[in-house]
Amino acid sequence: MNPRAVPFSFSRICWYLLCALLGVSMLLPLVWMLSIALKTGADVNKLPPDFFPSQFHWSNFVDGPAQVHFYRLLLNTVVITVTATIGAVVSSMLVGYGLSRIRFRGRKVWFYLFTAGVFVPPVVGLIPLQHLWINLGLIDTWAPLILPSFLASPVMVFLARQYFLSLPFSLDEAARIDGASHLRILWSIMVPLTKPVWITMAILSFQFAWNDYLNPLVYLQSADKFTLSLGMASFVSDAAGTATSQYNFFMAANLLYMLPPLLLFFFAQRYFMEGVGAVGLSSK
Repeated sequence: MNPRAVPFSFSRICWYLLCALLGVSMLLPLVWMLSIALKTGADVNKLPPDFFPSQFHWSNFVDGPAQVHFYRLLLNTVVITVTATIGAVVSSMLVGYGLSRIRFRGRKVWFYLFTAGVFVPPVVGLIPLQHLWINLGLIDTWAPLILPSFLASPVMVFLARQYFLSLPFSLDEAARIDGASHLRILWSIMVPLTKPVWITMAILSFQFAWNDYLNPLVYLQSADKFTLSLGMASFVSDAAGTATSQYNFFMAANLLYMLPPLLLFFFAQRYFMEGVGAVGLSSK
């Protein structure tokens, strides 16, 4: 009997068990956070700790965010993140289209120079950029958090270029015969055909802007302009540096903070896998 014909072979069972074990290990911290978020302060500090709360205190999801002005910071973060995501996707698509579909001398050199920025740590340019924004008078504004995203990202340009190169050039030629400009070709033809890659770019940009802590810490000074990342950091310790003991409130607010990126990835994961998988489709 052919062992491959057996629907539940020993190797397949072991593989499923391994996947289940890895899945549980990844979900365990999230379940533990939810358990702490539903406990009282006394239950959190109990030794040995109980994995499940004795009573479910759903009010922690109201009291915890209220202590950090969660919804005011949420509005700030949404405005910054959505604007930065739009800027990063649009600018990276434009640059990726130019480097892949428009033939000009030295385009490969420009592509290599542009994507070389991937290997430069962002912290290297932190001090020069800070002096730049100070001279422009834009410190303590959202401009340093939003405007750089409109200059395209090397990683996203690489993704866009590789996906554009996988499409037949006959589409461009037919559109140009009909009198379409490059912007018309990009908007009417390329954008619908490259849905997986620009959704992937949107997910990456959204997660980076949403979780960014260093840039808001450097450029923002007024509490009313803070993002959620700064607000959650201030929840961990007070101004004197004393660690908080309200871990149940902190975990409740932190779960709400994690929710938007998780939902975005959950509903768009199919396009994300398609977009990432298309990176090696072409090397022209």
